[in-house]
Amino acid sequence: QVQLVESGGGLVQPGGSLRLSCVASGSIFSINAMGWYRQAPGKQRELVAGETSGGNINYADSVKGRFTMSRDNAKNTVSLQMNSLKPEDTAVYYCNADANYYHDTYWGQGTQVTVSS
Repeated sequence: QVQLVESGGGLVQPGGSLRLSCVASGSIFSINAMGWYRQAPGKQRELVAGETSGGNINYADSVKGRFTMSRDNAKNTVSLQMNSLKPEDTAVYYCNADANYYHDTYWGQGTQVTVSS
């Protein structure tokens, strides 16, 4: 089992920045890859940024050049630095982990990001 806890969401004006963090605990040795997803009201959950099997990070086209995902293995933490935020970035952001041989999927509880003036 892997537990994920996100933090760092909030209200920010357009053009502002936020940094989300996700701390993993439990069977962290079994984690294959981690990522960030978001879900806006009335929309499906979508990938924002995620690690590939080759160790690269893929970004959604809508956030390329503005968002940066990073991982600190020493702290069991994955972060999402979000710059130049837009109202359309408003969503609940979820941390995700793919773990073990069976590629079980784990989710955090989500953190709200609201971009509004």
